[in-house]
Amino acid sequence: MTLDAVLDATAAVCLIAGALLCVAAGVALVRFPDLLARMHAAAKPQVLGLLLVLLGCALRLRTGVDITTLVLVGVFQLATAPVAAHMVGRAGYPHDEIRGDLLITDELAPHLDRISAGRPS
Repeated sequence: MTLDAVLDATAAVCLIAGALLCVAAGVALVRFPDLLARMHAAAKPQVLGLLLVLLGCALRLRTGVDITTLVLVGVFQLATAPVAAHMVGRAGYPHDEIRGDLLITDELAPHLDRISAGRPS
């Protein structure tokens, strides 16, 4: 078995695993009950799935320009997905999109009460 065959097989495994993680994240977006669970499903498995797909593409393409582009896509995804998920959670919190009975610790409740107390009714 040559090195090219091993790299192609590894690339195929990474591509399939990444695609399955992306599908699982999509199903979880429909099935999960509240905003925080959906936000978790949109951020974590989706990013890992994309990174596996990018790794599979890099193993298959094997050129410097392509790998550099794939690394940049992965870095930007890692930099933006957590920030976007955090902002979605913060924006949805005051609008009762979150089930309080599922929270173990609610660290935003005192801040929301303080902000609500300062607003005129």
